[in-house]
Amino acid sequence: MTLTPLELTPWPEVDAALRILMAAIAGGVIGFERGHAHKPAGFRTNSLVCVGSALLTILSIHAFASDVTDTSRVAAGIAIGIGFLGAGTIIRTKFSISGLTTAATIWVIAAIGMAFGAGFYIIATVTWVIALVILLLPAFIHLSADEDKREVKHDGSE
Repeated sequence: MTLTPLELTPWPEVDAALRILMAAIAGGVIGFERGHAHKPAGFRTNSLVCVGSALLTILSIHAFASDVTDTSRVAAGIAIGIGFLGAGTIIRTKFSISGLTTAATIWVIAAIGMAFGAGFYIIATVTWVIALVILLLPAFIHLSADEDKREVKHDGSE
């Protein structure tokens, strides 16, 4: 199976701008939810990660593509950079670990930005909706909305 990116306009730069705009909307909505839940990575962080990932993906496809370059290196670089950013949000104390959901959100929002940047609007939108439902679901079913904070026993196990 081969996936083909969608082109919404006949003008490549307008299409690229729409990809970045869609990434900004997706990152902004997820970021608004995170900010509303009083999490450290809110609107600005998620928006910027999503937009930056989309832009880097667009550039890797169009600006850096040639017979001698491997455009997948940019995708790998995004994943590595986001891993470091996400790791910075995880805090472990003697009795708890917090920030896991924030780190996972940053990771998935970068992937959504990459999908929008590559022109895979449907996959990006479906992933965005799934992520939003996962983040909002605990509040609706009265689960612990602070799932990313777990008690740790003295021996280090959960």
